[in-house]
Amino acid sequence: MSRTTSPTAEDFVPFATAALDFHRALNLPGGPLVTTRAELDALHSHLVSLHGLLDAHAVRVEQFVPAEGDPLRAARTRIWQAADHVHAAYHAAPRPGSGEVPSREACQAGLPEGAPELTICQRHQRTAHLVRRRTTPADLHAPFTGLVRR
Repeated sequence: MSRTTSPTAEDFVPFATAALDFHRALNLPGGPLVTTRAELDALHSHLVSLHGLLDAHAVRVEQFVPAEGDPLRAARTRIWQAADHVHAAYHAAPRPGSGEVPSREACQAGLPEGAPELTICQRHQRTAHLVRRRTTPADLHAPFTGLVRR
């Protein structure tokens, strides 16, 4: 990349992908059998960032090329669903130190565990607000999001 050109998505997304592949290759074969809360928090953060990237692309593209916007919106929805599942897995994972597993209702109460554990819920709720503005409940619960526009 030259000093006169500005960085683009093509410059950074392949590095993020390679970093995930590298992390998996190094940490999962010999790592713990149970995923740690720190790992789940990092995965949730990654998914929320990917959701934001897909959202930005979908919003911009759908105005000009609806046939491209539809699959991007569907991908955005599926990434949100993945983030939602990772968030649930985080709360189902044992707490560090005590090994205690919190109740499912703890997160819905608003302040499940305090800092620093609260950061995953804050991130999740911020993204959920965007999801509610841009996605219908039917989209979130549809078995198939691959709209076909011809």
